[in-house]
Amino acid sequence: MYFVCKCFFTNNIFIQRYNLHVTYHDNQQFERDYLQLLRKRGCDTKEKLQEVYEEIQREIDRRKRLQEESLKRKEIISTKYKPRHPAIYHLKEEYLASEFLDIVSFCKSNKTASYDEIVSKINVCADRVYAFPFFTDEFCRLFVEEMEHFEESDCPKGRPNTMNKHGVLLNEIGFDENFLSPLRENYLTPITSLLYPDVGGASLDSHKAFVVTYKLGEDTDLNYHYDNAEVTLNVSMGKEFSGGELYFGDLFEPHKAPSQSVKYAEYSHRPTIALLHRGQHRHGALPITSGERYNLIIWMRSSDIRNSCCPMCSNEPDLIRSVGFGDGFTKQEEIVNVCTV
Repeated sequence: MYFVCKCFFTNNIFIQRYNLHVTYHDNQQFERDYLQLLRKRGCDTKEKLQEVYEEIQREIDRRKRLQEESLKRKEIISTKYKPRHPAIYHLKEEYLASEFLDIVSFCKSNKTASYDEIVSKINVCADRVYAFPFFTDEFCRLFVEEMEHFEESDCPKGRPNTMNKHGVLLNEIGFDENFLSPLRENYLTPITSLLYPDVGGASLDSHKAFVVTYKLGEDTDLNYHYDNAEVTLNVSMGKEFSGGELYFGDLFEPHKAPSQSVKYAEYSHRPTIALLHRGQHRHGALPITSGERYNLIIWMRSSDIRNSCCPMCSNEPDLIRSVGFGDGFTKQEEIVNVCTV
């Protein structure tokens, strides 16, 4: 059984108009923490501030309804949606790039390999950010066609996350059990256990996976942020596009102000290529300038890591029971010694 932390309903609320992530408990706390910054960004009237409060309340209400509404959508989709390519809902090695399978094989056979031995087989893009071929061209084509087919259907659709408005929640359309879970367990964990042992790379026991789409007139870019994950996989699935480079800055560190002299590293997406990075590595995406882009994102989580410290509020998590993988937290069942009862 998995849980979410109560901070999900108060923290990391994105105010798009002012490009600001906020924590909201009450108006007094909010104005003390953010009013001066909001005024500098143009929120300089009572009416504009009231609009901010209304936006925050809508997001909090959405989060409170999220689990129930996701279950309803999943039930409707399971009975109503007819996949265009049903075979791709079950993972097959033929969908994976031969270069990626070679990396997995090496990691499985060399569980004590040195860091230099591992990174000699992949492209290092920034500090502990790695790129490598992941899917075949044919699988990416089929996958994008499946996403387009679902988007064109009249089935209900959820929002991928706080910042992306356009995309698909993959658990709702049936990709978790036979595709994403075995992908994480059998192919990604052998790699992450060697590359990210310090952030739970060997104990990734849940995930949240979604597709985000970028095109002119809809979502075109992504603001600077960090992920609710220990390790993130980001795969460009297609189509043809220009622009949209990712940029990586500094690592999020609790209770430490962001550096004012961050050096950014850019990465240009290419279809079929995966990018692997720590979830707490802050990053963003520049605007696409033409075309349309589909990205598969998998937030991989380790309950061993996050059970002691929530990555979003940086405190010991205060847990609420969830459905599915929740936000990757687990709770130890209390064991009663019957001999003492």
